[in-house]
Amino acid sequence: MATDANESAPAGRFADGEHRFVLRVYFEDTDLTGVVYHANYLRYLERARSDMLEIVGIDQRATFEAGLGAYAIRDLSIRYTAPARLGDVLTVVSRVMALRSAAVVIHQRVMRAETILAEAEVEAVFVAPSGRPRRQPVEWMAVFEPLVWKGN
Repeated sequence: MATDANESAPAGRFADGEHRFVLRVYFEDTDLTGVVYHANYLRYLERARSDMLEIVGIDQRATFEAGLGAYAIRDLSIRYTAPARLGDVLTVVSRVMALRSAAVVIHQRVMRAETILAEAEVEAVFVAPSGRPRRQPVEWMAVFEPLVWKGN
C-alpha cells in the first residue's frame, strides 16, 4: 500500500513567528464530565514543542543517541482560564521568548478559536547525559535565534 508523503509530515506550521499545532480533544483526554483533565494540557504543550523542533530541523533523538544530551524542563508555570471539552479543536501557539547558551524559554497558549484556555511559560535546559546543563548545539542556537519573539 502506497503512503501519501503528507502522512508523515509534522502537523504544525509557523505563521507570523509563532508555531501553531492543531489537535482534537478525544474521550481519553477528558474526565467524567467531558472536560479535559488538567494534566493533559501538559501533553498538548509537549507535543507542540516537539513538533516545533522537528519542523525547524532539530533531531532530539539523534542528538541524544549520539551522547550529546537532551532537553529537560527546568521550569514550567501554567495558568488555566477556560475548559476544553470533548470534541473541541484546539491550537497550541508557541513562541520562543528567550535563548541562552544552555536554555530556551517558550511561551505557549492553548486556544479554542480565539479563546485562550491555558497559558504556559516553559524553560527547557539542554543537559549532558550526566544530567548537568551544557551548551546547546550551535546549530540549534542558529535555528532558534531568528525565532526569538520580537513582537509587540
